[in-house]
Amino acid sequence: MKFKFNLKREIKIGAAILVILAIIAFTERRRGEVSIKDISVKIDNVHENHFLDEADVMDLMQLNQQNLKGAEMTSVNLKDIEKRVKAEPFIRDAQLYSDLKGNVVVSVELRRPIARIVRNDGPDGYIAEDGRVMPVSDKFTSRVVLISGGYIRQLLKQKTVDETEEGAQLMELIKAIRDDEFWSAQIAQLDIDSKARITMFSQVGDERIEFGKPDNLEVKFSKLKIFYKEILPRMGWNKYKRVNLEYEGQIVAE
Repeated sequence: MKFKFNLKREIKIGAAILVILAIIAFTERRRGEVSIKDISVKIDNVHENHFLDEADVMDLMQLNQQNLKGAEMTSVNLKDIEKRVKAEPFIRDAQLYSDLKGNVVVSVELRRPIARIVRNDGPDGYIAEDGRVMPVSDKFTSRVVLISGGYIRQLLKQKTVDETEEGAQLMELIKAIRDDEFWSAQIAQLDIDSKARITMFSQVGDERIEFGKPDNLEVKFSKLKIFYKEILPRMGWNKYKRVNLEYEGQIVAE
């Protein structure tokens, strides 16, 4: 095997490497000389979930904005601060970065709640869109479907609600309610027993809807819509106290 040595090419490659190294060294030196001039906190509130504000994010950073300003950039570990911010349950993601002018930007994406856990033996909480359970907030209350019952203890043991098959089905049910204008307005609460059997309570009417396990959603919701659209208008909204959707091909109303 023969190798052909090209002196001019090797010189060009070597010169390019030296230039790149020089630029890196210059950039690092400039960064070391730069002090933090400004801090910008950007919070993604596209869904209007104001659980945190800019002051809360600054507190999570465990740094006072005035003290941080003027500090040398090399004395601040942005990765450590980013990790600390991401540990907050309300925050789904966070990115911290700086530029050569001394500006630090903190970009935060908040979790979106889709259900609220209510219980008598402990504090309430929210189920987020990504399945995480997060605490309630004094700053903001989200209007979402309520979750109660013995199954809550199982949910609180999991890192995310959808870790189990039944949990994943429950998430699909909650999202189906949220994404449908009629059901999101009609269904107020899901009471789930220890065996993951669901009883629904509506915003209008006194009926108890025995939904069963969170499976066959399309079939069960189709039957429930028949009940609301065709049966109740004829029979009256206070006619029935119990509606069962678990039997195949029929609706049981008493």
